[in-house]
Amino acid sequence: MTYNTILTETRGKVGLITLNRPQALNALNGELLAELNQAMQAFDADPAVGAIVISGSERAFAAGADIKQMAEASEAQMRKDSFIGSFDGILAICKPVIAAVNGFALGGGCELAMSCDMIVAGETAKFGQPEITIGVIPGAGGTQRLTHAVGKAIAMEMVLNNRTLSAVEALQFGLVNRVVPAERTLDEALQLAGEIAARAPLAVAAAKQAINQAFELPLKAGLADERERFYKLFSTDDQKEGMRAFVEKRPANWKGK
Repeated sequence: MTYNTILTETRGKVGLITLNRPQALNALNGELLAELNQAMQAFDADPAVGAIVISGSERAFAAGADIKQMAEASEAQMRKDSFIGSFDGILAICKPVIAAVNGFALGGGCELAMSCDMIVAGETAKFGQPEITIGVIPGAGGTQRLTHAVGKAIAMEMVLNNRTLSAVEALQFGLVNRVVPAERTLDEALQLAGEIAARAPLAVAAAKQAINQAFELPLKAGLADERERFYKLFSTDDQKEGMRAFVEKRPANWKGK
């Protein structure tokens, strides 16, 4: 499928989506988010794809939301608009999603990166939630996911006073998985995604869902959810194959069944 604001390709078992609005530093608008959701859903439904990487450009992963699109909007219009709701579609993807971030990841761009399951950051990456400077607050998870990742004190400073984190600071505070030279960012994210994509797909999906539930449920309910997912995997062919391969000291042949 041809898109206007993103590029897509497959690298082995990894689906790669590149944000492609260079003239606007990949600022997020309704069209881009709609196309991003379409591409992610297509990769999620493709049994040949085991993980997804979202990348931007050298200058910017995404420099924020397209403010021109919402500057004159009313409260009623924003409630009706699908812009914020588009982020829910990203969270609904079953396969692991990795953000490869170089340059600016600000506002909605930071929220997009945090909506992914993991973040590989280049040394040039900058993370921030500058919405306070234009009279609003983050609306697509910035106050919530950021606080889970970096803690209350740093989140308060970022959201209330426009503090921007360097890649090294983002690693220090637990926002990203690793920091690499900028020219290695995409390759590193693709390698990580490829390693995960080579694993048992049903178990990977169950593990992703269980970890995400840790942020939604009290501990007791989360443990019950984890246990139920664990038991259900014993009804799959992949569980039998994986354990037999371990006993027989050979590589497993995953079928996703």
